[in-house]
Amino acid sequence: MGGRLTFHGGIHPYEGKDLSKDKPILDVNPKGDLVYPLSQHIGAPAVPVVAKGDKVLAGQKIAEAGGYVSAPIYATVSGTVKAIEPRRVVVGDNVMSIVIENDERYEEVEYAPVKPLTEMTREEILEKIKEAGIVGMGGAGFPTHVKLSPKEPDKIDYVIANCAECEPYLTSDYRRMLEEPEKLIEGLKVSMALFPNAKGILAVEDNKPDCIQILRELTKDEPDIQVKPLKTKYPQGAERQLIYAATGRAIDSTKLPADAGCVVNNVDTIVAINRAVREGKPLMHRIVTVTGDAINNPRNFRVRIGTNYHELIEEAGGFKEEPVKIISGGPMMGFGIFDLDVPTTKTASALLCLTKDDVSAMEPGPCINCGRCVEVCPGRVVPSRLADFAEHYEEEKFLKWNGMECCECGCCSYICPAKRPLTQSIKSMRKIILGKKKK
Repeated sequence: MGGRLTFHGGIHPYEGKDLSKDKPILDVNPKGDLVYPLSQHIGAPAVPVVAKGDKVLAGQKIAEAGGYVSAPIYATVSGTVKAIEPRRVVVGDNVMSIVIENDERYEEVEYAPVKPLTEMTREEILEKIKEAGIVGMGGAGFPTHVKLSPKEPDKIDYVIANCAECEPYLTSDYRRMLEEPEKLIEGLKVSMALFPNAKGILAVEDNKPDCIQILRELTKDEPDIQVKPLKTKYPQGAERQLIYAATGRAIDSTKLPADAGCVVNNVDTIVAINRAVREGKPLMHRIVTVTGDAINNPRNFRVRIGTNYHELIEEAGGFKEEPVKIISGGPMMGFGIFDLDVPTTKTASALLCLTKDDVSAMEPGPCINCGRCVEVCPGRVVPSRLADFAEHYEEEKFLKWNGMECCECGCCSYICPAKRPLTQSIKSMRKIILGKKKK
């Protein structure tokens, strides 16, 4: 691999992190009703255990897991269950949700005392993580207890903390590493306790030298934990690229990280694991970056899950100019939203408000066979060809040309001089194929 730790392909988009990276995390208390969609994770929706009219406390379970691949949901405020009804979520769907009227007292349940980590069995640790309702908070939303239960735990060599935060504009993980690094390291140790042979890796992009220094200082007496600075490049934080950069091990779309002896979790997820196991508290908050050139005062907020997006915009000083484009997440992997009257969920990492919509203004032209999309593709496929197959619904050719290896990072669309929406076409085709597989 030589030189700095990295992977094949990738791009260097405008970072945009300066807007919010120096803004400390601010706690936000919601003012209006809170909405908890029952599907905030990959897998079966959660099942309500409360009814309309019930009084609830913060930290009280309001919905239990609907299966093994599922996650419970907890109230994040005290108040009254106002309704259980379909509500719009960020992707535009109407999803069955629990609505709680906030009494603004923030009364919390009494949490059961917890045993020290050294006295807990593997099963007890996993049960705590499962009960806390923790899912992948980097955006995927896969239930964390399932990820931490591979068939052969003895074969896991590395537990990797994904501290790369390669998506432009996002600074929530950066602030967390600066302000609460101990919680991240303690959470990593909890994860490592599940795997007898595993070493810990804190994988941080080298555009965060202050975080690298702090984490190195705090782990200097931890022989089993290593801080690995990675070359700053997008998508360095994508699971396959991160594993390759940090360990030199390669996996494709048919394999899981566990097949390469690795388990990867994002910063916020690891902090939530720490809170669940060491304090016995469920997942109730997450850090959200509210940023973009349309925002008056870009910030990083600690948000109670269920809080309305309108309130976050208000907390960031509102709009200095009416945004033309609002994205949930970052500009590369996030998606445009048309309605701010939606709740913050477990997977909501950022709200990006922009005064220009460069993508909509582009006029796609014909492919000029320049090969740039191939050069930057971290999945080592030919995006221009795959997009052609996708546009003509040629499934067989799409599969033959390894279309399922695409990680939907957006590098090809970004670099294409003909402005073709390559990622979007490939993504649609992958969805169709995965949908058929499920059936």
